[in-house]
Amino acid sequence: MRFQTPLLSAVLIRRYKRFLADVRLPDGQEVTAHCPNPGSMLGMAMPGLKVWLEPNDDPKKKLKYGLRLVEVDGTLVGVDTGAANRILRAPLVAGEIPGLSGYDVIRPEQKYGTGSRIDFLMQAAGRRDAYVEVKSVTLSRRPGLAEFPDSVTARGTRHLGELARMVAQGHRAVLLFLVQRADCNRVTVAADLDPVYAAACARAVAGGVEIMCLACDLSADGIRPGLVLPFALSGVTG
Repeated sequence: MRFQTPLLSAVLIRRYKRFLADVRLPDGQEVTAHCPNPGSMLGMAMPGLKVWLEPNDDPKKKLKYGLRLVEVDGTLVGVDTGAANRILRAPLVAGEIPGLSGYDVIRPEQKYGTGSRIDFLMQAAGRRDAYVEVKSVTLSRRPGLAEFPDSVTARGTRHLGELARMVAQGHRAVLLFLVQRADCNRVTVAADLDPVYAAACARAVAGGVEIMCLACDLSADGIRPGLVLPFALSGVTG
């Protein structure tokens, strides 16, 4: 996925009301940017961090800048959780994602379960339908270890239950953690931040839900999927 317009560097002043960030441009001008991340952004919202903005000239948009990347200890981190599906869609269609190739039909944002939408429904003749739920991972509190979630996520817990039900109905269900940072080599669940989610994840895995993890290659030009990363329900090992 390439960014639509060249990114501009800035310095973060503050992030507030979840979706707003005040930043300082190189010329000293202070502007408010849209922050496309509903999570806590733990470790990524400290004043003074270098950030990267995508400008727009859309008259329908009140804010003329969107926050796209944050630089933490020299590592770029993708802020836009909604970008995860866009990052994956073309590689999935091209059959480039290990373990998810060989599907002829890929349908994004399909209704399923009880009032939910699956990120990708993948289908092929003679194969079980694959329900793929994508989660953007940005948290890292220990060297090399990516963690999800960064705050309590009742929605994420509900999605795990829906995936488990798909397996029970004879389908394939995959929870794909897309790690939008390049300094991690393994993935785990942040059980201390959301023990209910951690328990739901353990039940889902026991019920046959597959866990896949992918790193990302990030730059000011764009973001693309990288290497497959190992997953463990506990981050102690590895």
